[in-house]
Amino acid sequence: MIIHMRKLGAVLIVAVLTAAGCGGSSGGGDSVSPPPPPPPPSGGIIRTGVGVGAGPITGFGSVIVNGVTYNTDSAVFTRDDNPSSQAEFKVGETVIVRGTIDDDNTNAVAETVELDELVKGPATQAAGSTAVVMGQTVISSGTTSVDDNCGAVTFDDLSGLTAFFAAEVYGTVRPDGSIDATRIECKVEADFVDDEFEVNGVVSMHDSAAMTFMINDLQVFYGLALSIDNFPGGQINDGDPVEAEGAPTDFDSDVDPDRLTASKVEYKGNRLDGNEGDHFEIEGFISAFRGVDDFDVRVGLDTFTVVTDPDVTVFEGDPNSLDVNVKVEVEGDLNGDLNIFATKVEIKTSTNIRVTGVVDPIMNGEIRVLNIRINTIDGTTRFEDKRDDDPNFNAGSLVEGDFIEARGQEIPAGEITAFVFEREDLDPDTELRGFVEEGSVVNRDEFVILGVTVDTSNVQPDDYFGDDNMPITADDFWTAVGTGGVIVDVTGTETGDTALQARELQLEME
Repeated sequence: MIIHMRKLGAVLIVAVLTAAGCGGSSGGGDSVSPPPPPPPPSGGIIRTGVGVGAGPITGFGSVIVNGVTYNTDSAVFTRDDNPSSQAEFKVGETVIVRGTIDDDNTNAVAETVELDELVKGPATQAAGSTAVVMGQTVISSGTTSVDDNCGAVTFDDLSGLTAFFAAEVYGTVRPDGSIDATRIECKVEADFVDDEFEVNGVVSMHDSAAMTFMINDLQVFYGLALSIDNFPGGQINDGDPVEAEGAPTDFDSDVDPDRLTASKVEYKGNRLDGNEGDHFEIEGFISAFRGVDDFDVRVGLDTFTVVTDPDVTVFEGDPNSLDVNVKVEVEGDLNGDLNIFATKVEIKTSTNIRVTGVVDPIMNGEIRVLNIRINTIDGTTRFEDKRDDDPNFNAGSLVEGDFIEARGQEIPAGEITAFVFEREDLDPDTELRGFVEEGSVVNRDEFVILGVTVDTSNVQPDDYFGDDNMPITADDFWTAVGTGGVIVDVTGTETGDTALQARELQLEME
């Protein structure tokens, strides 16, 4: 059989690129309706080309992005515009891949894999799941990978981030310019012998006389820059997507606003160009919503208009939940002017259910912790081995007694479908986060989460916490729990196949 390959004239786009602003065509005027999408191919919807965009790396072996495993034997890897190798890339980092792929994704070959972090520099504020890094607001969630070097910093508690010399952040950009982090790495000063702080974003409040502009809450002074590269017409203008770099000594957080004296400013537009007919897969946040059949998705510094049709488009999730600030993944063909005719729209939902503990005996290939079945999705579940640093780690690598963390959704009921799956060093604590089953609360002594009976009788008064990580009284906690139906995070000790002795209890936001 001859398999026809088509060039990735567009890109494997990721929602990698940078902070606020809007590029490209919105296609959102009321006077002109977008043309209808083409009819589906006979035999159902299949991929016919490539120019595919997707989010973070979910695994290796080659490189897995958006459910597709790309052969990287001949690929050229680039980090920060410098030659690199696959060994330098990590799970959760977002990439741009160019290559070829056949119609059913069984034969994908990467020619180039390129990465740029969104921001690299000191965290000046950090509390709960929010931090400010170089004037950029960073938000972590259950889909955020945190590097082992970050110590006590976790995806839901970034407060320790300010203790490090710098943080390196990858992720998607929300319409308001904040960063939805997919990976956070912590750096010490020794890491910056030949390195620089940098930030990617969109120019605003440009003052050509003062030679300054803003990227969200960071002021950039470029009057001493050694290079100002690739700007159309040779001039910096509001709305330009840029990367600004400077030495650590060139960043000043003691002024208002924070200020970077840049040694280099580079225009970063036109990175997601494609040709008509290229197949794109983009992941990002809806920035403008005119209806289920016509909305804009912000991807890095570009905005794509998405057109759907009930006879062509497959929705994963409730299309009635689509609105501004909802995260989606869209597949479809480009018609030029950054318009995508969608064959698939997946609504990305929260991943606030979690279990951390010892793997039960593995039978019939099922992974269980506390007898909770944990499901994984090929190409979508993000695997990371924090114990042995095995780049090829996957569900098949597990054995009884391994210590893992799985974060995802309660799908189906009583089970966890994991979007983040990590193997870690053995820890005496077991952690369980999920909905307290309605009617399972017995006095203040126990309740049930995901079929696990949680004994709460020994929790001390100082070990109750609210969803902001701050201590609360036992009365406030139990009033909020009521008869059940709220999310609670339990830290404690496994005392049976489906039993957990709680030491600490915390309310969680859904």
